[in-house]
Amino acid sequence: MSVLEMIRNSLLASLGAAVVTKEKVEEATRRWVDEGKISRDEAERLAQDLVESGRHQWEDIQEKISETVRKGLDNFDIGSKKEFKELQARVEDLEKQLARREEASGKEQE
Repeated sequence: MSVLEMIRNSLLASLGAAVVTKEKVEEATRRWVDEGKISRDEAERLAQDLVESGRHQWEDIQEKISETVRKGLDNFDIGSKKEFKELQARVEDLEKQLARREEASGKEQE
C-alpha cells in the first residue's frame, strides 16, 4: 500500500467517507503539502478522489434510504399519490352526479 493510499484511507476513516466535504479534504491535503508529506499534484489527485468517493457513497446512502422508505410504505399498504388523485377525481364525479340527481328529483317533486 502506497503512502498516498494510506493517507486516503486514514482520511476516509477519520472524516467519514459519506460526509467528506471538499473544504475539509482541501484543508487536510494542504496541511500535508505544507508538512512535505505529499506533493501538490498528489494533493490535488487525492482531493478529487476523496470528494468523488464521498459523492458516490452519499448517493448510495440516499438510494438505500429511499428503498427502505419505499419498502416501509409498502408494508403500510398506503396508496400512491397517483391512486389518491384518481380516487379523488372519481369522488368528485360521483358528487356531481349525486347533486344533479338531487336537483332533478327536487324539480320532480315541485
